[in-house]
Order: sequence, then C-alpha cells, then structure tokens
Amino acid sequence: MRRVVVAGNGIAGLTAADALRANGFDGELTIVGDEPHAAYSRPALSKALLLDGGGTAAHELPPATHGAEEILGVRVCGLDVERRLVRLGDGSGLPYDGLVIATGSRARRLSGLPGELTLRGLDDALALRGRLAGRPPVAVVGGGPLGMEIASACLAAGCRVTLVSQGAPLTAQLGPYLADVLGRAAVDRGLTIVETAAAQIEGHADDARVALADGTAVEAELVVSAVGDVPNTEWLAGTGLADGGVVRVDPRGLVRPGIAAAGDLAAFPAPHGRRRVPLWSSAIEQAKVAAAALVRGDAAPPLRFEPYFWTEQFGLSLKAVGRLPVDGEPVYLEGGPGGPALMRWTREDGSGTAVALNHRIPIPRLRRASRPAA
Repeated sequence: MRRVVVAGNGIAGLTAADALRANGFDGELTIVGDEPHAAYSRPALSKALLLDGGGTAAHELPPATHGAEEILGVRVCGLDVERRLVRLGDGSGLPYDGLVIATGSRARRLSGLPGELTLRGLDDALALRGRLAGRPPVAVVGGGPLGMEIASACLAAGCRVTLVSQGAPLTAQLGPYLADVLGRAAVDRGLTIVETAAAQIEGHADDARVALADGTAVEAELVVSAVGDVPNTEWLAGTGLADGGVVRVDPRGLVRPGIAAAGDLAAFPAPHGRRRVPLWSSAIEQAKVAAAALVRGDAAPPLRFEPYFWTEQFGLSLKAVGRLPVDGEPVYLEGGPGGPALMRWTREDGSGTAVALNHRIPIPRLRRASRPAA
C-alpha cells in the first residue's frame, strides 16, 4: 500500500492521517476536503466562537504534522471501486491503494429558504456571529444539544431568543433529570421555550418564520435550525458501500479490505446495536482504529466503544461518560443538587453513566466513575 487517499478534512480525516503515520505508513498521503479551511474544532463553533467578539482563534487546531498533500475547497463526487479511483468535482481523479471515507455530514434543513440559517461549518458560525452583532430577535428550531448551545450563545450576545422544540429540550438526548437541570438554567437566563408537535419554516427570500402545529407562528428577524444531520454519502452511489445513508463498518472500521470509514457517516457495531455516533470524540476514536486497521489489518485492535459527551450552555458545563439518555434520579458521588456535582446512574445490566456538572474532573476519572464498583 503506497498511496492512501483520505476523503474528508474534518477531525476524522485529520486523525486518520496522523494515525496512518503513527502506524508506520510512509507512502503518498492525500487529503481532500470540500471546505477551503484547514481542519478546525467543530465543537467550538457553537460555543466559544459565537461568543468571541474578536478573532477566530477558538476553533484553531495545532498545525498538522502528517505531511500529506491537502486538496482543499474541492468536493469528492464519485468513487470507482474497481479502478481504485476517487473522482473530484474539478474533473480530476486520485488513484489509491487505501482509502479512508471521512466526508462527515451536513446540517439537515427544514426548508430551502435562505432565511433559514444552520450551523455546521466555520463559515456558518462566522456568518451567524456577524448577524448577532445587531442583537436581532432570534428563533432557534431544535431542542437538542446544538440548538440549546446556539440559543445560549444568542442570549449571551444580547438577543431575545425563543427556542422551538418537540417536547422538553434535551429530554431525548439526556433523559428527564438532566434535561430539567439544563432547561431550568436556560429559562432562568431568559430563554423562552415553545414546545410543539411539529414545526415548519415558512417565508420568502431572506424572510422566515416558524410555523407551529397549533397554527400559530414564532416571528423573529433571525431563524436558526438545529434539527440533526445528513451523512454525506451521495458520492458513494453505485459502489455498494453506503447502505441506508450510512457506511457500515466492522469493529475495526473497515468497509472491505483497503477501504476504511470513520466519523459522522460510519455505523460501527456497538454493545447495544450498530449505530452512528456523530460526536467529536467518537470521530477521533473511530479514525484511530480505522487507520490502524488499514495498515495492520487483523493485527489492529477493534474499537472499544465508550461514549463520551459534553456540552456548555447557560452557565453550565456537563460531561458524561456512558450511555445516554438516563432514567430516574442519580446517586451523587460528590456534591449535590444546585451545585458542582459528580453523579452516577446504574442500569440493571450493571452498566453505568457518570456525569460531571460544573465539576472539574479529568476524563479518565470520569470514566472510572461510570464503571461498577469493584
């Protein structure tokens, strides 16, 4: 294997390139990315970057050391598996011996209106930050972690913010107990929450509003949707590598010999079923495993699936290790309700989830807290 192409320049692609080198690959390495920017920290886009009134350093990562040729601002548009050729949007092609599929995902949209903003890439974040400078009334559609983080940043920018959610925000992702803690903090900070069975974004040109299931509407000068993502697998059409909009991989991240996948589009086998985990930390761990398998085959270790999630919003910082959502009330290992705390939920099968809320704790210690007592 002398030529490896990494399709995607997000954190999965960057980590895969670094891991290829770390596993001894010293051949020709090429990374293709559709954004013109070097790899950056995507979690910062809905947190520090939106709050930063100065430069854009919040998203920057250390300079890459993998020595790959980087082709940026060019989209991959097709794959010829038989000829081992990646086709690019500029009409060129890249031959490969090994391929890492890491083209990630894009924001799911509720309309085709330009007045519906989304937050997925660096340019999206910079555009939204520019709009917030005028302190317009904002409507955020989506009660998941991203929607709540965007709402928190908009409030901090001095905007009046309404969040439209199917049910109580964060309940589906975190469970009722944690959702209530963050929801109360949001309301205390001034967020208006509107629960609805369904929502649509309507309007014309740059004018948009949020239509609710009861026939009423939320009017705002700025409408931002955060309603999930769509894996970027269209370029794999006809290859047999994408199934139901995802790329199914084995426990080492291999789709087939010579082709690996990692990140938002990869569906890994996990203890509780094959799943896609579109989280920053998961993309990093997947890419390390997939790159090692591409070089070392069966000698490479499989992915050890241990979920990690974190969010910052409305003055709270939450870090969790283990499966989410959680049901019922926790056992407080340190602290208590209303203050910095370390909590644990234990399931009937003995597995656990540990959550640190406004608690400075190293991640390895948080992982230990999630495991059953010896």
